[in-house]
Amino acid sequence: MPAVADRLRAALGEAAVSTSEPDLDARSHDTWPVATVWARLGRHPYRPEVVVRARGVDDVVATLRVAAEAGVPVTAWGLGSSVTGQPLPVGGGIVLDMSGHVSAPVLDETDRTVRVAAGVRGGDLEAWLAERGLTLNHSPQSLGRSTVGGWVATRATGQFSSRYGGIEDLVVGYQVVLADGTVADVGQRPRAAMGPDLRAVFIGSEGTLGVVTEVTLKVYAAAPHRIVEAFALPGVEAGLTAMRRIAQAGLRPFLVRFYDDEEAAHAVPGQPVAAPVLFLGHEGLAGVATAEHTAATGIVEALGGTSMGAPPVTAWLGRRYDFSTIERRLAEPGGYAETIEVAHLWSRIGPMYRDLKDQLAPLADEVLGHFSHVYEQGSSLYVILLGRAADDRAALARLEEIWDRAMKVVVAHGGEVSHHHGGGLARQPWVRRSLGSGYPVLERLKGGLDPAHLLNPGKLGFGPDPRWTSA
Repeated sequence: MPAVADRLRAALGEAAVSTSEPDLDARSHDTWPVATVWARLGRHPYRPEVVVRARGVDDVVATLRVAAEAGVPVTAWGLGSSVTGQPLPVGGGIVLDMSGHVSAPVLDETDRTVRVAAGVRGGDLEAWLAERGLTLNHSPQSLGRSTVGGWVATRATGQFSSRYGGIEDLVVGYQVVLADGTVADVGQRPRAAMGPDLRAVFIGSEGTLGVVTEVTLKVYAAAPHRIVEAFALPGVEAGLTAMRRIAQAGLRPFLVRFYDDEEAAHAVPGQPVAAPVLFLGHEGLAGVATAEHTAATGIVEALGGTSMGAPPVTAWLGRRYDFSTIERRLAEPGGYAETIEVAHLWSRIGPMYRDLKDQLAPLADEVLGHFSHVYEQGSSLYVILLGRAADDRAALARLEEIWDRAMKVVVAHGGEVSHHHGGGLARQPWVRRSLGSGYPVLERLKGGLDPAHLLNPGKLGFGPDPRWTSA
Protein backbone atom coordinates (compact mmCIF):
# COMPACT_ATOMS: atom_id res chain seq x y z
CA MET A 1 0.00 0.00 0.00
CA PRO A 2 2.83 2.56 0.43
CA ALA A 3 3.40 2.40 -3.34
CA VAL A 4 -0.32 2.96 -3.96
CA ALA A 5 -0.34 5.92 -1.58
CA ASP A 6 2.63 7.39 -3.45
CA ARG A 7 0.85 6.98 -6.79
CA LEU A 8 -2.24 8.67 -5.37
CA ARG A 9 -0.16 11.58 -4.07
CA ALA A 10 1.45 11.96 -7.48
CA ALA A 11 -1.97 12.04 -9.15
CA LEU A 12 -3.90 14.12 -6.60
CA GLY A 13 -1.37 16.08 -4.58
CA GLU A 14 -0.05 15.61 -1.07
CA ALA A 15 -2.98 17.31 0.68
CA ALA A 16 -5.58 14.95 -0.80
CA VAL A 17 -3.99 11.74 0.52
CA SER A 18 -3.51 10.69 4.14
CA THR A 19 -2.12 7.66 5.91
CA SER A 20 -2.14 9.23 9.38
CA GLU A 21 -3.39 7.07 12.23
CA PRO A 22 -6.15 9.52 13.32
CA ASP A 23 -7.50 9.76 9.77
CA LEU A 24 -7.52 5.99 9.33
CA ASP A 25 -9.20 5.45 12.70
CA ALA A 26 -11.85 8.09 11.97
CA ARG A 27 -12.95 6.20 8.84
CA SER A 28 -13.13 2.84 10.60
CA HIS A 29 -16.30 3.65 12.59
CA ASP A 30 -19.62 5.04 11.37
CA THR A 31 -22.75 5.74 13.48
CA TRP A 32 -23.76 2.08 13.78
CA PRO A 33 -24.05 1.28 17.51
CA VAL A 34 -21.95 -1.86 17.04
CA ALA A 35 -19.14 0.28 15.59
CA THR A 36 -19.53 2.72 18.49
CA VAL A 37 -18.98 -0.10 20.98
CA TRP A 38 -15.99 -1.32 18.95
CA ALA A 39 -14.51 2.16 19.30
CA ARG A 40 -15.08 2.08 23.07
CA LEU A 41 -13.22 -1.22 23.18
CA GLY A 42 -10.37 0.21 21.10
CA ARG A 43 -11.14 -2.12 18.20
CA HIS A 44 -10.75 -1.13 14.54
CA PRO A 45 -11.69 -4.33 12.68
CA TYR A 46 -12.37 -2.60 9.35
CA ARG A 47 -9.73 0.06 8.85
CA PRO A 48 -8.47 1.64 5.63
CA GLU A 49 -4.81 1.93 4.72
CA VAL A 50 -5.22 5.20 2.82
CA VAL A 51 -7.75 8.03 2.94
CA VAL A 52 -8.32 10.13 -0.18
CA ARG A 53 -10.17 13.42 0.21
CA ALA A 54 -11.90 13.95 -3.12
CA ARG A 55 -12.39 17.58 -4.17
CA GLY A 56 -14.17 16.87 -7.44
CA VAL A 57 -15.04 14.26 -10.03
CA ASP A 58 -11.51 14.27 -11.45
CA ASP A 59 -10.16 13.13 -8.08
CA VAL A 60 -12.69 10.29 -8.00
CA VAL A 61 -11.75 9.19 -11.52
CA ALA A 62 -8.03 9.28 -10.74
CA THR A 63 -8.45 7.37 -7.48
CA LEU A 64 -10.51 4.61 -9.05
CA ARG A 65 -8.07 4.23 -11.93
CA VAL A 66 -5.11 3.88 -9.57
CA ALA A 67 -7.07 1.39 -7.46
CA ALA A 68 -8.11 -0.64 -10.50
CA GLU A 69 -4.52 -0.87 -11.75
CA ALA A 70 -3.27 -1.92 -8.31
CA GLY A 71 -6.20 -4.22 -7.47
CA VAL A 72 -6.94 -2.28 -4.26
CA PRO A 73 -10.48 -2.00 -2.84
CA VAL A 74 -12.18 1.40 -2.55
CA THR A 75 -14.98 2.31 -0.15
CA ALA A 76 -16.78 5.62 -0.61
CA TRP A 77 -17.40 7.69 2.53
CA GLY A 78 -19.74 10.63 3.06
CA LEU A 79 -20.14 11.83 6.64
CA GLY A 80 -20.23 8.43 8.34
CA SER A 81 -23.88 8.74 9.39
CA SER A 82 -24.82 5.21 8.34
CA VAL A 83 -26.28 3.16 11.19
CA THR A 84 -25.60 -0.24 9.61
CA GLY A 85 -21.88 -0.15 8.78
CA GLN A 86 -22.31 0.66 5.08
CA PRO A 87 -19.12 2.75 4.67
CA LEU A 88 -16.80 0.57 6.78
CA PRO A 89 -13.88 -0.67 4.64
CA VAL A 90 -14.10 -4.43 5.04
CA GLY A 91 -11.27 -4.95 2.57
CA GLY A 92 -9.06 -2.22 3.99
CA GLY A 93 -7.55 -0.41 1.03
CA ILE A 94 -8.70 3.11 0.18
CA VAL A 95 -11.49 5.10 1.76
CA LEU A 96 -12.64 7.74 -0.73
CA ASP A 97 -13.93 10.58 1.43
CA MET A 98 -16.49 12.52 -0.62
CA SER A 99 -17.38 15.12 2.01
CA GLY A 100 -15.01 17.69 0.46
CA HIS A 101 -16.60 17.39 -2.98
CA VAL A 102 -18.99 20.31 -2.61
CA SER A 103 -20.34 22.93 -4.99
CA ALA A 104 -22.70 25.87 -5.08
CA PRO A 105 -26.22 24.60 -5.87
CA VAL A 106 -27.40 25.17 -9.43
CA LEU A 107 -31.11 25.98 -9.24
CA ASP A 108 -33.53 25.83 -12.16
CA GLU A 109 -36.69 27.55 -10.95
CA THR A 110 -38.61 26.76 -14.14
CA ASP A 111 -37.97 23.03 -14.02
CA ARG A 112 -37.91 23.02 -10.21
CA THR A 113 -34.61 21.17 -9.91
CA VAL A 114 -31.34 21.73 -8.08
CA ARG A 115 -27.97 20.21 -9.01
CA VAL A 116 -25.24 19.74 -6.41
CA ALA A 117 -22.01 17.86 -5.86
CA ALA A 118 -22.36 14.59 -3.97
CA GLY A 119 -20.50 15.81 -0.88
CA VAL A 120 -22.91 18.63 -0.09
CA ARG A 121 -24.39 18.26 3.39
CA GLY A 122 -28.16 17.79 3.33
CA GLY A 123 -28.88 20.37 6.00
CA ASP A 124 -26.81 23.00 4.17
CA LEU A 125 -28.72 22.41 0.94
CA GLU A 126 -32.09 22.54 2.70
CA ALA A 127 -31.14 25.82 4.40
CA TRP A 128 -30.02 27.31 1.07
CA LEU A 129 -33.33 26.37 -0.52
CA ALA A 130 -35.34 27.66 2.45
CA GLU A 131 -33.83 31.13 1.89
CA ARG A 132 -35.51 31.03 -1.52
CA GLY A 133 -38.87 29.74 -0.35
CA LEU A 134 -38.12 26.20 -1.52
CA THR A 135 -37.56 22.78 0.03
CA LEU A 136 -36.42 19.29 -0.92
CA ASN A 137 -39.17 17.68 1.16
CA HIS A 138 -36.55 15.07 2.02
CA SER A 139 -36.05 14.95 5.76
CA PRO A 140 -34.08 11.99 7.09
CA GLN A 141 -33.27 12.26 10.78
CA SER A 142 -29.63 12.54 9.69
CA LEU A 143 -30.32 15.59 7.48
CA GLY A 144 -27.60 17.69 9.09
CA ARG A 145 -25.02 14.91 9.18
CA SER A 146 -25.45 13.18 5.82
CA THR A 147 -24.53 13.99 2.21
CA VAL A 148 -26.64 14.12 -0.92
CA GLY A 149 -24.52 11.41 -2.53
CA GLY A 150 -24.97 9.25 0.55
CA TRP A 151 -28.74 9.54 0.23
CA VAL A 152 -28.58 8.12 -3.29
CA ALA A 153 -26.09 5.38 -2.46
CA THR A 154 -28.15 4.15 0.51
CA ARG A 155 -31.66 4.67 -0.95
CA ALA A 156 -32.53 6.95 1.93
CA THR A 157 -35.98 8.15 2.85
CA GLY A 158 -37.29 10.95 5.03
CA GLN A 159 -39.95 11.62 7.61
CA PHE A 160 -42.30 13.14 5.00
CA SER A 161 -42.07 10.24 2.55
CA SER A 162 -45.74 9.29 2.86
CA ARG A 163 -46.48 12.33 0.68
CA TYR A 164 -43.27 13.02 -1.22
CA GLY A 165 -41.61 9.60 -1.48
CA GLY A 166 -38.10 8.38 -0.79
CA ILE A 167 -34.93 9.57 -2.50
CA GLU A 168 -35.73 7.30 -5.45
CA ASP A 169 -38.80 9.49 -6.09
CA LEU A 170 -36.93 12.78 -5.62
CA VAL A 171 -33.89 12.15 -7.83
CA VAL A 172 -34.12 13.51 -11.37
CA GLY A 173 -30.69 12.28 -12.39
CA TYR A 174 -27.10 11.88 -11.24
CA GLN A 175 -23.52 11.32 -12.28
CA VAL A 176 -21.65 8.19 -11.24
CA VAL A 177 -18.07 7.01 -11.73
CA LEU A 178 -17.62 3.30 -12.41
CA ALA A 179 -14.89 1.09 -11.00
CA ASP A 180 -12.60 1.64 -14.01
CA GLY A 181 -12.97 5.44 -13.88
CA THR A 182 -15.66 5.73 -16.55
CA VAL A 183 -18.02 8.67 -15.92
CA ALA A 184 -21.73 8.08 -16.62
CA ASP A 185 -24.67 10.49 -16.43
CA VAL A 186 -28.10 8.93 -15.92
CA GLY A 187 -31.57 10.44 -15.90
CA GLN A 188 -32.14 14.22 -16.13
CA ARG A 189 -35.55 13.93 -17.84
CA PRO A 190 -39.03 13.66 -16.25
CA ARG A 191 -39.59 10.25 -17.85
CA ALA A 192 -38.27 8.02 -20.61
CA ALA A 193 -39.20 4.74 -22.29
CA MET A 194 -35.84 3.88 -23.81
CA GLY A 195 -35.03 0.70 -21.99
CA PRO A 196 -34.73 0.24 -18.23
CA ASP A 197 -34.49 3.31 -16.02
CA LEU A 198 -30.76 3.35 -15.28
CA ARG A 199 -31.31 5.64 -12.31
CA ALA A 200 -32.55 2.61 -10.40
CA VAL A 201 -29.29 0.70 -10.87
CA PHE A 202 -27.14 2.74 -8.49
CA ILE A 203 -29.75 4.04 -6.04
CA GLY A 204 -29.29 1.88 -2.95
CA SER A 205 -26.21 0.09 -4.30
CA GLU A 206 -24.17 1.27 -1.27
CA GLY A 207 -21.16 2.15 -3.40
CA THR A 208 -20.73 -1.42 -4.65
CA LEU A 209 -21.42 -0.55 -8.31
CA GLY A 210 -20.05 2.99 -8.64
CA VAL A 211 -19.39 6.26 -6.82
CA VAL A 212 -22.04 8.98 -7.11
CA THR A 213 -20.43 12.38 -7.78
CA GLU A 214 -23.29 14.76 -8.65
CA VAL A 215 -27.06 14.68 -8.10
CA THR A 216 -30.02 16.59 -9.56
CA LEU A 217 -33.03 16.66 -7.24
CA LYS A 218 -36.59 17.88 -7.41
CA VAL A 219 -37.41 20.95 -5.35
CA TYR A 220 -40.78 22.19 -4.12
CA ALA A 221 -42.22 25.50 -3.07
CA ALA A 222 -42.56 25.63 0.71
CA ALA A 223 -46.13 24.67 1.60
CA PRO A 224 -48.29 27.77 2.18
CA HIS A 225 -50.48 26.02 4.74
CA ARG A 226 -49.87 23.24 7.25
CA ILE A 227 -52.19 21.48 9.72
CA VAL A 228 -50.94 19.02 12.35
CA GLU A 229 -52.74 17.10 15.06
CA ALA A 230 -52.06 14.25 17.50
CA PHE A 231 -54.53 11.53 18.49
CA ALA A 232 -54.64 8.94 21.24
CA LEU A 233 -55.84 5.58 19.90
CA PRO A 234 -57.44 2.70 21.82
CA GLY A 235 -54.85 0.19 20.62
CA VAL A 236 -52.20 -0.68 18.06
CA GLU A 237 -54.66 -2.41 15.75
CA ALA A 238 -56.87 0.68 15.66
CA GLY A 239 -53.88 2.83 14.74
CA LEU A 240 -52.74 0.50 11.98
CA THR A 241 -56.26 0.38 10.58
CA ALA A 242 -56.44 4.18 10.62
CA MET A 243 -53.15 4.47 8.74
CA ARG A 244 -54.22 1.90 6.17
CA ARG A 245 -57.59 3.55 5.55
CA ILE A 246 -56.00 6.98 5.19
CA ALA A 247 -53.50 5.68 2.64
CA GLN A 248 -56.04 3.64 0.72
CA ALA A 249 -58.49 6.55 0.61
CA GLY A 250 -55.97 8.40 -1.55
CA LEU A 251 -55.19 11.00 1.11
CA ARG A 252 -51.60 12.24 1.16
CA PRO A 253 -50.56 13.44 4.60
CA PHE A 254 -46.99 14.71 4.73
CA LEU A 255 -46.73 13.26 8.23
CA VAL A 256 -48.05 9.93 9.50
CA ARG A 257 -46.33 8.47 12.55
CA PHE A 258 -47.95 6.01 14.92
CA TYR A 259 -46.26 5.23 18.25
CA ASP A 260 -47.05 2.20 20.39
CA ASP A 261 -47.73 2.66 24.11
CA GLU A 262 -44.08 2.42 25.12
CA GLU A 263 -42.70 4.85 22.54
CA ALA A 264 -45.61 7.28 22.97
CA ALA A 265 -44.14 8.23 26.35
CA HIS A 266 -40.97 9.35 24.54
CA ALA A 267 -42.83 10.97 21.65
CA VAL A 268 -44.95 13.12 23.97
CA PRO A 269 -42.55 13.94 26.83
CA GLY A 270 -43.86 15.72 29.89
CA GLN A 271 -47.41 14.63 29.22
CA PRO A 272 -48.89 11.46 30.73
CA VAL A 273 -49.81 9.11 27.89
CA ALA A 274 -51.33 5.70 28.49
CA ALA A 275 -52.22 4.84 24.90
CA PRO A 276 -50.69 4.63 21.43
CA VAL A 277 -50.41 8.02 19.72
CA LEU A 278 -50.81 9.00 16.06
CA PHE A 279 -49.17 12.12 14.61
CA LEU A 280 -50.93 13.40 11.51
CA GLY A 281 -50.18 16.36 9.24
CA HIS A 282 -51.36 17.79 5.91
CA GLU A 283 -49.94 20.67 3.90
CA GLY A 284 -50.38 22.54 0.63
CA LEU A 285 -53.04 24.96 -0.53
CA ALA A 286 -55.20 25.85 2.45
CA GLY A 287 -58.44 24.49 1.02
CA VAL A 288 -56.89 21.21 -0.11
CA ALA A 289 -54.92 20.63 3.11
CA THR A 290 -57.98 21.39 5.24
CA ALA A 291 -60.19 19.05 3.24
CA GLU A 292 -57.66 16.21 3.41
CA HIS A 293 -57.08 16.71 7.12
CA THR A 294 -60.82 16.72 7.81
CA ALA A 295 -61.23 13.46 5.90
CA ALA A 296 -58.27 11.83 7.65
CA THR A 297 -59.33 12.89 11.15
CA GLY A 298 -62.78 11.51 10.42
CA ILE A 299 -61.20 8.12 9.76
CA VAL A 300 -59.18 8.30 12.97
CA GLU A 301 -62.10 9.39 15.13
CA ALA A 302 -64.33 6.64 13.72
CA LEU A 303 -61.79 4.16 15.11
CA GLY A 304 -61.87 5.66 18.59
CA GLY A 305 -59.15 8.29 18.18
CA THR A 306 -59.22 11.23 20.59
CA SER A 307 -57.60 14.52 19.58
CA MET A 308 -54.66 15.76 21.64
CA GLY A 309 -54.37 18.92 19.55
CA ALA A 310 -51.39 20.27 17.64
CA PRO A 311 -48.80 20.87 20.42
CA PRO A 312 -47.36 17.31 20.59
CA VAL A 313 -46.69 17.32 16.85
CA THR A 314 -45.37 20.88 16.82
CA ALA A 315 -42.95 20.00 19.61
CA TRP A 316 -41.78 16.88 17.77
CA LEU A 317 -41.18 18.86 14.55
CA GLY A 318 -38.84 21.07 16.54
CA ARG A 319 -36.72 18.18 17.83
CA ARG A 320 -37.07 15.58 15.09
CA TYR A 321 -33.36 15.52 14.25
CA ASP A 322 -32.39 14.78 17.86
CA PHE A 323 -30.36 11.59 18.40
CA SER A 324 -29.56 12.32 22.03
CA THR A 325 -31.52 9.47 23.66
CA ILE A 326 -29.52 6.88 21.74
CA GLU A 327 -26.25 8.81 21.91
CA ARG A 328 -26.48 9.21 25.69
CA ARG A 329 -27.06 5.50 26.17
CA LEU A 330 -24.17 4.59 23.87
CA ALA A 331 -21.89 6.96 25.79
CA GLU A 332 -22.37 4.95 29.00
CA PRO A 333 -19.94 2.10 29.79
CA GLY A 334 -21.90 -1.05 29.00
CA GLY A 335 -24.72 0.97 27.46
CA TYR A 336 -26.25 -0.18 24.20
CA ALA A 337 -28.99 0.98 21.86
CA GLU A 338 -30.18 -0.06 18.44
CA THR A 339 -32.68 1.00 15.78
CA ILE A 340 -34.00 -1.60 13.37
CA GLU A 341 -36.44 -0.64 10.60
CA VAL A 342 -38.32 -3.24 8.61
CA ALA A 343 -41.50 -3.30 6.54
CA HIS A 344 -44.46 -5.47 5.63
CA LEU A 345 -47.89 -5.55 4.07
CA TRP A 346 -50.89 -4.32 6.07
CA SER A 347 -52.23 -7.84 6.45
CA ARG A 348 -49.03 -9.07 8.12
CA ILE A 349 -47.33 -6.15 9.82
CA GLY A 350 -49.37 -6.44 13.03
CA PRO A 351 -48.36 -10.05 13.79
CA MET A 352 -44.74 -9.29 12.86
CA TYR A 353 -44.72 -6.29 15.21
CA ARG A 354 -46.08 -8.33 18.12
CA ASP A 355 -43.61 -11.14 17.55
CA LEU A 356 -40.67 -8.73 17.36
CA LYS A 357 -41.71 -7.05 20.59
CA ASP A 358 -42.08 -10.41 22.35
CA GLN A 359 -38.82 -11.87 21.03
CA LEU A 360 -36.73 -8.76 21.71
CA ALA A 361 -38.17 -7.89 25.13
CA PRO A 362 -35.69 -10.10 27.07
CA LEU A 363 -32.76 -8.42 25.30
CA ALA A 364 -33.24 -4.79 26.37
CA ASP A 365 -34.61 -2.60 29.14
CA GLU A 366 -36.93 -0.87 26.68
CA VAL A 367 -38.29 -2.03 23.32
CA LEU A 368 -40.14 0.78 21.57
CA GLY A 369 -42.03 0.68 18.30
CA HIS A 370 -43.54 3.05 15.77
CA PHE A 371 -44.95 2.85 12.27
CA SER A 372 -44.27 5.46 9.57
CA HIS A 373 -43.52 5.72 5.83
CA VAL A 374 -46.99 4.64 4.81
CA TYR A 375 -48.06 3.11 1.48
CA GLU A 376 -51.36 1.81 0.17
CA GLN A 377 -50.01 -1.72 0.54
CA GLY A 378 -48.22 -1.49 3.87
CA SER A 379 -45.90 0.39 6.19
CA SER A 380 -42.48 0.47 7.74
CA LEU A 381 -41.96 -0.57 11.35
CA TYR A 382 -39.21 0.98 13.45
CA VAL A 383 -38.02 -0.77 16.60
CA ILE A 384 -35.79 1.03 19.12
CA LEU A 385 -33.97 -0.88 21.86
CA LEU A 386 -32.26 0.63 24.90
CA GLY A 387 -30.30 -1.36 27.46
CA ARG A 388 -27.36 -1.62 29.83
CA ALA A 389 -24.95 -4.53 30.12
CA ALA A 390 -22.24 -5.38 32.64
CA ASP A 391 -19.50 -4.01 30.39
CA ASP A 392 -18.77 -3.12 26.77
CA ARG A 393 -18.02 -6.70 25.73
CA ALA A 394 -21.37 -7.81 27.09
CA ALA A 395 -23.03 -4.87 25.32
CA LEU A 396 -21.49 -5.96 22.02
CA ALA A 397 -22.67 -9.53 22.53
CA ARG A 398 -26.18 -8.27 23.26
CA LEU A 399 -26.25 -6.15 20.08
CA GLU A 400 -25.18 -9.18 18.06
CA GLU A 401 -28.00 -11.21 19.61
CA ILE A 402 -30.53 -8.44 18.93
CA TRP A 403 -29.66 -8.32 15.23
CA ASP A 404 -29.73 -12.09 14.84
CA ARG A 405 -33.06 -12.50 16.60
CA ALA A 406 -34.73 -9.54 14.87
CA MET A 407 -33.74 -10.65 11.38
CA LYS A 408 -34.90 -14.22 12.03
CA VAL A 409 -38.31 -12.97 13.18
CA VAL A 410 -38.75 -10.73 10.14
CA VAL A 411 -37.70 -13.48 7.73
CA ALA A 412 -40.07 -15.93 9.44
CA HIS A 413 -42.95 -13.51 8.84
CA GLY A 414 -41.97 -12.91 5.22
CA GLY A 415 -41.21 -9.24 5.90
CA GLU A 416 -38.65 -6.90 4.37
CA VAL A 417 -35.49 -6.89 6.47
CA SER A 418 -34.73 -3.21 5.77
CA HIS A 419 -36.99 -0.31 4.84
CA HIS A 420 -34.42 2.50 4.58
CA HIS A 421 -31.26 2.01 6.67
CA GLY A 422 -29.90 -0.46 4.13
CA GLY A 423 -27.81 -3.59 4.41
CA GLY A 424 -24.30 -2.54 5.34
CA LEU A 425 -22.55 -4.98 7.65
CA ALA A 426 -25.53 -5.38 9.94
CA ARG A 427 -27.64 -7.20 7.35
CA GLN A 428 -24.87 -8.74 5.24
CA PRO A 429 -25.94 -12.31 6.16
CA TRP A 430 -29.54 -11.57 5.14
CA VAL A 431 -29.17 -9.86 1.74
CA ARG A 432 -29.58 -12.97 -0.38
CA ARG A 433 -32.70 -13.99 1.54
CA SER A 434 -34.16 -10.53 1.03
CA LEU A 435 -33.60 -10.47 -2.74
CA GLY A 436 -34.33 -14.17 -3.19
CA SER A 437 -34.30 -15.47 -6.76
CA GLY A 438 -33.58 -11.93 -7.97
CA TYR A 439 -30.13 -11.90 -6.38
CA PRO A 440 -28.36 -13.34 -9.47
CA VAL A 441 -29.43 -10.20 -11.36
CA LEU A 442 -27.52 -8.07 -8.85
CA GLU A 443 -24.56 -10.45 -9.06
CA ARG A 444 -24.45 -10.05 -12.84
CA LEU A 445 -24.63 -6.28 -12.56
CA LYS A 446 -21.71 -6.41 -10.14
CA GLY A 447 -19.76 -8.69 -12.46
CA GLY A 448 -20.28 -6.34 -15.39
CA LEU A 449 -19.64 -3.05 -13.62
CA ASP A 450 -16.99 -4.11 -11.09
CA PRO A 451 -15.58 -7.47 -12.23
CA ALA A 452 -12.66 -7.30 -9.80
CA HIS A 453 -15.06 -6.66 -6.89
CA LEU A 454 -13.06 -3.65 -5.68
CA LEU A 455 -15.93 -1.34 -4.74
CA ASN A 456 -17.06 -1.57 -1.11
CA PRO A 457 -16.46 -5.30 -0.63
CA GLY A 458 -18.36 -7.16 2.06
CA LYS A 459 -21.69 -5.41 1.42
CA LEU A 460 -24.95 -6.43 -0.28
CA GLY A 461 -23.98 -10.08 -0.11
CA PHE A 462 -20.72 -9.66 -2.05
CA GLY A 463 -17.65 -11.22 -0.50
CA PRO A 464 -15.74 -11.44 1.58
CA ASP A 465 -18.33 -12.19 4.23
CA PRO A 466 -17.03 -10.01 7.06
CA ARG A 467 -18.61 -12.05 9.86
CA TRP A 468 -18.88 -8.87 11.90
CA THR A 469 -20.19 -10.73 14.92
CA SER A 470 -16.68 -12.03 15.62
CA ALA A 471 -14.85 -8.78 14.85
